[in-house]
Amino acid sequence: MFKKTNQLLWALIIIIPMLLTGCNGIPKVEWELTISGDVSNPVTYTFEELAKMEMVDLSDVYMEKSRGEDEVRSFSGISLAALLEAAGASEDYSTVTAIAGDGYAIEISKDEMAEGIVAMKQSGNWIVDEDPDAGPIRLVFPLTPANRWVFQIQEIIVNN
Repeated sequence: MFKKTNQLLWALIIIIPMLLTGCNGIPKVEWELTISGDVSNPVTYTFEELAKMEMVDLSDVYMEKSRGEDEVRSFSGISLAALLEAAGASEDYSTVTAIAGDGYAIEISKDEMAEGIVAMKQSGNWIVDEDPDAGPIRLVFPLTPANRWVFQIQEIIVNN
């Protein structure tokens, strides 16, 4: 009896800390997003900081692709408008330049960014787990063809 109790105790000592480290459910990812340019408060967020922010859901987003079959997906992430506001972007900015981790950059107009998010989840799962090549975070603009979205976004430069 003592041996079984002792084994159970050791199992709990090992298992409980393992469970507690995963309680918040946020993947351990070394990634940062910087918002700079024509803003009054340039800011850099870690993946974990972004993951703890209030997220909005975009359901049944039609992904019009330039290659392959078009798809319908759902995303969750932080409102791009809220992030730009927090960085102090003026309401009359004209475009942003979005820069991916591999150096790819694209200029996106304010109109194209309507309802845009910095997506962290796809179909309820973290992008880093669901589609690692498209993450860990990405820009999603539901009213714009998917070839204007940016995978692995690292910097957003606001342009007046």
